[in-house]
Amino acid sequence: MQVIVCGAGQVGFNIARQLASEANDVTVIDVDAERVKRVTDAIDVKGLVGFASHPPVLQQAGAEDADMIIAVTIADEVNMIACQVAHSLFNVPTKIARVRHQSYLEPAWRNMFSRDHLPIDVIISPEVEVARAIIRRLEVPGALDVIPMAEDRVRAIAVRLMADCPLLNTPLYELTELFPDLKIFVVGIVRNDELIVPRSDTEMQEGDEVYFITDTEHVRRAMAAFGHEEAEARRIIIIGGGNIGLFVARELEEAHPEVRCKLIEINEHRAKAVADELGRTTVLLGDALEREILEEANVAQTETVVAVSNDDEVNILSSLLAKRLGAGWAITLVNSTSYGPLVGQLGVDAVVNPRGSTVSTILQHVRRGRIRGVHSVREGAGEFIEAEALDTSAISGKRIRDIRLPKGILIGSVVRDGEVLVPRGDTEIRARDRVVLFTNADLIKKVEKLFSVGLEFF
Repeated sequence: MQVIVCGAGQVGFNIARQLASEANDVTVIDVDAERVKRVTDAIDVKGLVGFASHPPVLQQAGAEDADMIIAVTIADEVNMIACQVAHSLFNVPTKIARVRHQSYLEPAWRNMFSRDHLPIDVIISPEVEVARAIIRRLEVPGALDVIPMAEDRVRAIAVRLMADCPLLNTPLYELTELFPDLKIFVVGIVRNDELIVPRSDTEMQEGDEVYFITDTEHVRRAMAAFGHEEAEARRIIIIGGGNIGLFVARELEEAHPEVRCKLIEINEHRAKAVADELGRTTVLLGDALEREILEEANVAQTETVVAVSNDDEVNILSSLLAKRLGAGWAITLVNSTSYGPLVGQLGVDAVVNPRGSTVSTILQHVRRGRIRGVHSVREGAGEFIEAEALDTSAISGKRIRDIRLPKGILIGSVVRDGEVLVPRGDTEIRARDRVVLFTNADLIKKVEKLFSVGLEFF
């Protein structure tokens, strides 16, 4: 597949790296020559310096033969025009654009992106994706990440194992004996910043970050099994009144009326604008790094702090200060990859990465065939993949033990006619089953080869 990626920032770089690793023909365009050089030095892609919305630049990038254009430059307008030019002049079949400014995304203007106007097939809003990821974490207290799959029949959840976890030093094969009626399957463990796909005799250790798949109806019991029985937050402080903070507050007002929410914003004009848009949320004007403003927000009685300002340092430090003053749990937005390995050690509970959310959403639309869902984890180190088995699938009618899965790939769940099945060796894959797999990033090509005839993942 020939793909043009417009924008060589962190999102563009990660998308290009992922697509190049899967043997796609990728060209990256950016106006910054240094960024283009950084990408071409690091991964096997073509680089082109220029404005992604200019027809000659797109032509030079091979737009006439491209299968897809992914526009993720810093400017919404460049992304939209690049897709328009790719459609009108070069007839590129699939056009994906990142659009950050919410004014473009209001329901009143939804027809703007139709084929007769701005022909963009997929609009990605990082702020909305991040806000949704935060809401999912709030709904499952103690979770580091929550990923709904198969129409939310199953969820992939990440938790950190504490010293009081009852499953420490327990081989994974014993989970079935300990919880015979609990639909749960461990598919990944992060230990010492390394993602491993466990074996049946792998034992979980204190400090491990564990990814498991469970029936959505069993989430509470599954969390309790891993030592997390935190109550759902009823008092929440949001730090930062930007698009993400506003979206989270609005969602809490609409879907969780029992929650008492306070929002801290340092900019007076923005604070007034946010207060005008919200009904039950208390908006406080002030600096979340000042002890007085956090105490005014009654941080000592707050179960969860959500730090989503546009400054990583403010988010990290305000989260730590809030926890020091008595807050129970901190969900923190961190953009920079430099802080990733540090924030957990410092005491931040759950980190949200907007780049990861955006890349996962885009990859879901890049995959071909019977793919139903894709979610990258740990900076693309692994992927959850959901697909539908076909009548002609080579694995239809086979038991899992008879399918030659490469080491590092696990089937984590099978959903059949709305029923969630925990995969065992004798579980038979049938046509129209929804199959959820977990794989290391470097094995995605093997997944493609393994399932190209059967599940047609790609």
